[in-house]
Amino acid sequence: MQIKVKLFATLRENREKELMMDLPQGATPKDIIEALNISEEEAAIVFLNGKSVGLDKVLEDNDTVSIFPPVGGG
Repeated sequence: MQIKVKLFATLRENREKELMMDLPQGATPKDIIEALNISEEEAAIVFLNGKSVGLDKVLEDNDTVSIFPPVGGG
């Protein structure tokens, strides 16, 4: 299945900011971050089609996964 992956902020360093990934049925955001060599700590916020999800959410064909690092500020 085809999944669009969008990376933000520091996660874009040495990676594409947007890419298409071909993943097997039953894949999760955790599979994506592992394939991109991103640690779970770096992938602090994950959105699936605009809604916050956990790393174990099962993906479907043509989903869009957005991954953000921890956010700080004040």
